Amino acid sequence: MLFQTMSQLGDTIKGIIEISNGSVKVMDPGHVRGPLIDRLVRTAVFHDKDEMRGTSRWIIKMAAPHLGIHLNSIQSLYEAKGKKAFDPFTVPAINIRGMSYDTARAIFRVANRNKAGAFILEIAKSEMGYTNQSPSEYVAVVTAAAIQEGFQGPLFIQGDHIQLDAKKFTADRNNEIEGIKQLIKEAVTAGFYNIDIDSSTLVDLDRPNVIEQQRDNFEVAADLTAYIRSLEPAGMTISVGGEIGEVGGKNSTVEEFKVFIDQYNLSLEQKDKELKGISKISVQTGTSHGGVPLPDGTVAEVKLDFDVLREISKVAQESYGLSGAVQHGASTLPAEVFDRFPLTGTAEVHLATEFQNMIYNLLPGTLKEEIYTYLRETFKGEMKSGQTDEQFIYKTRKKALGPFKRLLWDLPEEMRQKIGSSLEEKFDYLFKKLNVVQTRALVEKTVKPVEISFSLRDDIAAAEAESKRVAHPKTELENNPLAD
Repeated sequence: MLFQTMSQLGDTIKGIIEISNGSVKVMDPGHVRGPLIDRLVRTAVFHDKDEMRGTSRWIIKMAAPHLGIHLNSIQSLYEAKGKKAFDPFTVPAINIRGMSYDTARAIFRVANRNKAGAFILEIAKSEMGYTNQSPSEYVAVVTAAAIQEGFQGPLFIQGDHIQLDAKKFTADRNNEIEGIKQLIKEAVTAGFYNIDIDSSTLVDLDRPNVIEQQRDNFEVAADLTAYIRSLEPAGMTISVGGEIGEVGGKNSTVEEFKVFIDQYNLSLEQKDKELKGISKISVQTGTSHGGVPLPDGTVAEVKLDFDVLREISKVAQESYGLSGAVQHGASTLPAEVFDRFPLTGTAEVHLATEFQNMIYNLLPGTLKEEIYTYLRETFKGEMKSGQTDEQFIYKTRKKALGPFKRLLWDLPEEMRQKIGSSLEEKFDYLFKKLNVVQTRALVEKTVKPVEISFSLRDDIAAAEAESKRVAHPKTELENNPLAD
């Protein structure tokens, strides 16, 4: 149920949340959790009026610090990690694509139960598009989930794969970079204090030597790092990630990393010697995003090169003080390999597709077939020669998450709980394998809260911009027969 009008919202929060002179004060913390935060987050996502969505998002973010939740950067934890100041663990960076509120709540339940603090919730540039989740919406949903589950401590939200398009870059370098800067500004304004720059798409292996192959990558990464530093709130150092090998391409080498980081650091120093550089480096080890679907729709087994992670992480930590290498496209790997990531010094592992797969596998057949029929009709031009229907559905079903977002949020309570419990079990397994249990105290000791005041005007403006980009989900799914 949404708040229909501003007066209805104001009357409901009276005595619980006080708004005065651009600030928010929580008067009754116990009554923020429960039905109130549920209504606020649904209004923040689905209301057809920009002002209502923007205001609801702003209230959620401004209320969070009063409830012990602080949007923050993982930078200082990664600096300590680079010094090997504690036993190894690998930070799970979880991409939330569908059923975002329920999925995030499952993650926070696992974090609370395991006293975990070293984890990241993220969304990639491409995912923002096909899931219809703007940075402003994503921050509000994740923060609301943390509030609802009683999570406390630093909350790390990350822009994953803030990626440049190589063809567009070649056609108009400045225009492509400017577009990425606009997205970065939107994300930081919303509360993303961890940004992964992916200019590895610009690497050209046909050039004569490694420096020239990586040149566009390190020059653009330095340019965007400097821009990110110009956007930081007072007292905040945003954690910035770089990437040397596009996932799905050639496996990365230590030589490529050293060339990239040396030239990147030099480029950054030429802009300003005081600028802090990246905290981690993403590499290619043999995986691909989403896995490779076989003709029957199952995923092919991948042989991941852990030596790449071990060797690059060792050099990154010992020679450059970085937290280590980052593994992308890992969620569809065999479950038993995940405890190897901490042993190789891997700083961070990105996980996405398997959680999407789990949601689809648990949907009722009638709904699933409705979604698949939509995919066959809407994206039929993307079906490749020789591709089976199962392979086509596996590769395209992520694109239904935006158009069917309202319907998935409105699934019956019993079904949402079933999906949430299944996800919770998976997250619990991964947190233990990656050794991030009992890391909350370490995170709170290393990462200090930064006082941030968000602008109501910015959140409303973000909602307005969002409406211009995509048709906002309105009432066409409100008669969903599966809704409770």
